Amino acid sequence: MTIDVKKQKIIVMPCSGIGKVHGLIAREATYAVTDELAPDSFEPMCLALLVSGDEEALAKIKKMDCITVDGCPKLCAAKNVEMAGGKIVRSIRVVDAFKNYRGAEPGTATKLADDGWTIVSEIAGGICNKREGEVS
Repeated sequence: MTIDVKKQKIIVMPCSGIGKVHGLIAREATYAVTDELAPDSFEPMCLALLVSGDEEALAKIKKMDCITVDGCPKLCAAKNVEMAGGKIVRSIRVVDAFKNYRGAEPGTATKLADDGWTIVSEIAGGICNKREGEVS
C-alpha cells in the first residue's frame, strides 16, 4: 500500500502567546492558512491539547508533518512538538518577520492594526508557499 504524502495535510501549530501581539499574529497567521488560504492542505492544532497530553493530538503529531509558528524566541510550540515526537518541517518565528517592518505598529495583544495584518499576510503566504514548493 502506497500513501500519497503529497495529499496529507500538514499541521500548523501556533504558540499560545496570550497577552502579546506576537502571539496574536502567530494565531491569526495560522487561521488565515487553515481557514481561508489552504484548508485542504493544512490543519491547525491547539498547543494546549498537546501540552495537556491529549491522546488524539499526540497520535496526530507523531504521524503528520508540522509547521510551528512561535511569537517569541522561547519557541514553545516548536519545543513541545519536538518533545511529543513530532516532525517539524518548518519553524517560523514571528519576531523574525518584524525585521522587515522596523517601526511597525502591529496593534495590541487583543486587536491587530494594519501593520499587524500585513505581517499576518506575509507569514501566512510563506506557509502556503512552503506547501506549493513541496508539491512541485
